[in-house]
Amino acid sequence: MKCSLCPQRCNAQRSEEGGFGICKAGTMPIVARVSPHYWEEPCISGTKGSGAVFFSGCTLKCVFCQNFEISALNKGKAVTEQQLADYYKELEQRGVHNINLVSADQFAPAIAKSLDIYKPSVPVIYNCSGYQSKEILRILDGYIDVYLPDFKYSDNTLAMIYSKAENYTDVAISAVTEMIRQTKNLDFDNDGIIKSGVIVRHLILPNHTKNSIGVLDILNEHFGDKILVSLMGQYIPHGEAVHIEKLNRKITRREYDKVFNHLSTLGLDGFAQELESADEKYIPDWDLNRC
Repeated sequence: MKCSLCPQRCNAQRSEEGGFGICKAGTMPIVARVSPHYWEEPCISGTKGSGAVFFSGCTLKCVFCQNFEISALNKGKAVTEQQLADYYKELEQRGVHNINLVSADQFAPAIAKSLDIYKPSVPVIYNCSGYQSKEILRILDGYIDVYLPDFKYSDNTLAMIYSKAENYTDVAISAVTEMIRQTKNLDFDNDGIIKSGVIVRHLILPNHTKNSIGVLDILNEHFGDKILVSLMGQYIPHGEAVHIEKLNRKITRREYDKVFNHLSTLGLDGFAQELESADEKYIPDWDLNRC
């Protein structure tokens, strides 16, 4: 197939086994890890963990990606839609609060088919970059209970430099708008675990507090109390970022406080991650034997 599924519009040839587009993925899903995950927002991980399925490949090329082994090198193994459905069942049986599909855009048609085979009784979370096309979101409509997108940039030029993402800000605004339409209102169970809605994440980058403040302003202007905001301080330089002067360190307390104070001033509801989370131990081990 020639693929123009994501906003990159590569029109690249993809077979089952591989492809030549930005994501380098074929049409057959590649999975890097399947396991309960305990390091998401409290309303996602809860006490029993989130049932995470990490997919390989990515439609962005972020120079600071912490999951470089799977996003760029496509580490993992190919699975069928039936095997994906079986993973959901296995995770459910382990008692997780939800099924968490991480970075799955390049396999959206297969995701929908797997959920046709088996729709979990717990909420399905779509954990993504915010750089979703209308085509991808149409495919997912009716399958996803909670969207968990990033909103990385308020500056399209910065998005192109650091993530090779043209018009990222405009695409992300459109994508989050559609995610809200699909999931409607934020809803939680009696234990405070999210059942439906949209949580938007933003990772603070070193030397780029202006970008972060701009992101918060956009979220406040366009979405307000229709979303929760998760402010993330976990940045650690990885990949190409170690060679980029502005990105080759963790964020400072001053940078974090500047962005956090703006979040508080706007009154956006959500979560703020502590700086202590900027630790290698929170990066998953891509142990394929777990799949």
